[in-house]
Amino acid sequence: MRRNRLVIAAVSAVTTLAAVALPALTQADTASAGPAAQAFVFRVPIHKAGDPQKLLAGGFDVLERRQGDDLFVLGDTAAGARLHRLGFTWSVDRVVPGGHSSAQTVHVAGVDDTYYGGYRTVDAQYAHLDQTAAAHPDLATVVTYGQSWRKQNGQQGGYDLKAVCITKLGPGDCQLNPDSRKPRFFLMSQIHAREITTGEVSWRWIDYLTGGYGTDPTVTSLLDSTELWVVPIANPDGVDIVQQGGDNPNLQRKNADDVNGSSCGFGGQSGIDLNRNADSHWGTSGSSDQPCDETYLGPNPDSETENTALENLFRELYPAVRGSGDSAAAPLDARGVMISLHSDASMVLFPWEYDHTVHTGNDAALRAMAARMGAITGYQYGQAGEILYDASGGTDDWTYDKLGLASFTIEIGDSDGRGCDGFLPPYSCQDGYFWPKLQPALLYAAQHAAAPYRTTAGG
Repeated sequence: MRRNRLVIAAVSAVTTLAAVALPALTQADTASAGPAAQAFVFRVPIHKAGDPQKLLAGGFDVLERRQGDDLFVLGDTAAGARLHRLGFTWSVDRVVPGGHSSAQTVHVAGVDDTYYGGYRTVDAQYAHLDQTAAAHPDLATVVTYGQSWRKQNGQQGGYDLKAVCITKLGPGDCQLNPDSRKPRFFLMSQIHAREITTGEVSWRWIDYLTGGYGTDPTVTSLLDSTELWVVPIANPDGVDIVQQGGDNPNLQRKNADDVNGSSCGFGGQSGIDLNRNADSHWGTSGSSDQPCDETYLGPNPDSETENTALENLFRELYPAVRGSGDSAAAPLDARGVMISLHSDASMVLFPWEYDHTVHTGNDAALRAMAARMGAITGYQYGQAGEILYDASGGTDDWTYDKLGLASFTIEIGDSDGRGCDGFLPPYSCQDGYFWPKLQPALLYAAQHAAAPYRTTAGG
C-alpha cells in the first residue's frame, strides 16, 4: 500500500503542477511504475554558477532548454526525489509521453512510413534521399559514408549512414575531396534521436533546394555556386528506437551501443551520447561517465562508429586550416559552414561550447553570424555556457577544432509560445511554425559558406 500511495502522490503532484518535492522512492518503488510510466519535465531554479554542472555531473537528463535562471530536467519520480536530496527545488513543468525503452526490434519498411502523426521513420528519410536523386539527377547525389553501431556489429535492425549532396552538378562536384571547386554548406540532424523536429527540417531543406532550382532565383544562384550537404539522421539506430514507440515515441537520446550498460531501467538509458563522444576537449564538461546517464560520453573519445564515420566524411569534404591551441584562428579566406540541428532551447550556439570563458580565434565572425541567425529566428545566441551550459565532446566543437570549419548548433524551439515546444511537438508545428522560421536562417548560413570568417556585425 505504501508503494501505491507514493505513485498516486507523484501523479497528483504532476497534475496540479505542485512545486513540492516527491517523497524519496526506493528502486522497488520506481520499478512498480512499470514500462508505461510517464516521464516528467522538472523545472529547476539555478541559484549558483556551478549548479548546471552539478546537475550534469549527477547524471540528470538536463534538457537543452533554459528560461532565465531555470533549467529543465527530464525524469521519473525517482529523479524528482534525487533532485530534492541534492538540494534542488523544482516544479513539474509537464508530463511527457514515452519512456526510455531500448528494446531492439526490426525497423519498419516502406517509403512513406511515419509515426506520431506524420514524423518520418529512418526508412522514409532514406527513401526520400534516393527519390530526390532519381528525380533530380542533375542536382543530387546520395553518399553512404558508414554504418550504424548495430549494423557494424551484425545486430538486427542496423542501418547504413547516408548523406545527400545537392548542387548544380558539374565536373568534380560532390566528390569526397577537400579541394572542392565550390564552397560547402553542411546540415545535420538527429544526432540526438528524440529531437524529431530536426530531421523534419532537413527533409524540407532538401525539398526547398531541389524544388526551387530553375524557378527561385535565390535557390538557383545558391546551387550554381555552392554544394549543400545534408545528413538527415546522424543516429539512425537511436531514431529506430524512438519510432518503435509509434504514437508514444520512446525518448531515446543516445545511440544503441549497450556494451557498457545494457540494463538501465526506466530511470536510465542504454547507449552513448554521440554529442559528448567527439574527440574535442572530451570529458571536460557537461558529460557523465555513468553508462546509463543521458550524457554518457563513452569509454573513449570517438569510440562510436557513427561519430568516426561522420568525422571521416568531414575530413573528406573540408581541409584542415586551423592551427593548434584554443585561440588559433582559421584564416579569413577559409570556406565552409556546418550546422548541427538540435532541440528545443531556441538558441544559436557556436564554439567553444566546452568552456564559455575561452573564446575561439574567430569569435567575432562566429558571433556575428550567430547574431544574424538569432535575429532571423528570434532565438538567443552565444557560446553554450553563456546562455545554456558548458558541454564538451560535441560535433561543432570538433569540426571547428580539427578543421577550422565555421560551425554552429541551432537549438530549434518554440520561442513564441505556439504550443510547439518539447521533443514531441504536434506534427502540425513543422510546416506551420518551424520551417518558416528555420528556412531563412539556413539560407543565410549557406550563402555565407564562401567566406564565413569575413562576416561582420552587419553582414
